[in-house]
Parts: sequence; C-alpha cells; structure tokens
Amino acid sequence: MAEKTIIAWTDKTFNIAWGCLKISPGCAHCYAETLSTRFGESVWGPTNHRRTFGAQHWAAPLKWNRDAQQARRRARVFSSSMCDNFEDHPDITSERAKLWPLIRQTPWLDWQLLTKRAERIADNLPADWGDGYPNVWMGVSVENQQYADERIPLLLKLPAAVRFISYEPALGPVNLSAFLTVPTQLDWVICGGESGPGYRPMNVQWARDVRDQCRAAGVAFFFKQSAAFRTEMGIELDGKIVREYPTPRLIQITRHRSGMF
Repeated sequence: MAEKTIIAWTDKTFNIAWGCLKISPGCAHCYAETLSTRFGESVWGPTNHRRTFGAQHWAAPLKWNRDAQQARRRARVFSSSMCDNFEDHPDITSERAKLWPLIRQTPWLDWQLLTKRAERIADNLPADWGDGYPNVWMGVSVENQQYADERIPLLLKLPAAVRFISYEPALGPVNLSAFLTVPTQLDWVICGGESGPGYRPMNVQWARDVRDQCRAAGVAFFFKQSAAFRTEMGIELDGKIVREYPTPRLIQITRHRSGMF
C-alpha cells in the first residue's frame, strides 16, 4: 500500500499482490519487476508465486475512505501498480476476489483499475457489476497502435463509470480518433514516455497528436511525462502542463440507485 505515490494521475496506490508475467513490448522495462527484485522477491514469471498481504494491508483503504469522507473530498486509488489485477494466476484470482467487496466498502475512493489483459476483464468482473460500480474507473494500457486496436475495443464493450487508457510507455504513434467518439467513448487518455535506465525514446509529436485528438473529441488528456531517466521529468508538453481529469458518466446516474453514496 502507499499513502503517497509518485504516480501523478492518482492519489494513492493499493496492490492486491506483487508479481506478474510480461506479455507485450510495454513490459520490457517493467519498474514493478525491478522494484520487487530489489526487495529480494522472486514473483515474476508463470511459475512463481505472487507476494500477497495480510489483514493490516487490506484494511488501509478503509481508513483512506474514512479520511476522504471526513474531508468531503474523494480520493483516487490506483490498483495495482505492482501486479495486474486480471492476470490468469491462482494467487491473483484469490486476491482479486477480495478486491471487489473492498471497493464496495469504500465509496469515497475512486478506484483506477488498469490492465494489459483486456480480454480477461469481462469474465472476471463481480456478479453485481451491472452498469459498473460507480467508483471504478476501468482502463487498459496501450503502447502502440497494435495494442490500442486490440485492447481498446474490448474495454469499450464494458459498462464503467470511466473508461480510460494509459498510453505509456509510448513506443509508437497512435490514432485514437475512432475510440473517442460517442456513444461508446473513452473518457480519459494518459500519455507518457518510458522512464528509468535504458528508457526507450518517445517522439513528442506522438503526444501532440493524441492531445489534439482528445481536444477535438472533448476527452480529458493527461500528459504525464516525456521519456527520461527518472519519472516526472519533462512534464510539460509544448511549454504547458496538461493534466486534465475526466467527469464520470455513470457516477451521477448510479449514486442514488446503488445507495453507495
């Protein structure tokens, strides 16, 4: 868990587990693998167990929810930065089952779920998902046009309060115009270059193009960073910090009906 995070588009991070399996080019320089290895954890690959956590870890979001309610200010929580919530792994399956009731118990937290396994989302949603939990933002990672074309259509088939993509690390140009139009549109696009030792370069024109596509469609655009040795380096795009957030579609519709707020 993390009371604070360096991930600019969220307020806190909560991990249901540590560990994963690399599945596409965006995974090549995975910071989560580097960090877990630094801590002596062997949790990567198809056969290794994932690191899981106890009751104290799982209780932290309950406190965050109380704090947010008391402050009358919603908090964004990214799950999970150190694993993929939808990985096909027995340890992840068991921990994911604990995530859904936790989300329902924390209506003052907006949970941001991001995955590269878009094909697994629909079959692993809770039975009461319905039109989407009003406090879940569902997203997929795309690193180039190939994975945008594969993953985004699967995301758009799902009901969700917010649908978003993380175009990070940006490894090639993308045209998102077809995914930014109503009625089944994306609500939010995060764009960022790769960070860390050995980072792969990002052409700034890729970011400009996506920014312009979002502006034309009225979709929120968040420029996280340029490709650089460390995260949060080069946060300006053409001399401006552009960090917009979406306005959830379904939250206003479902709050009263669900009784969650």
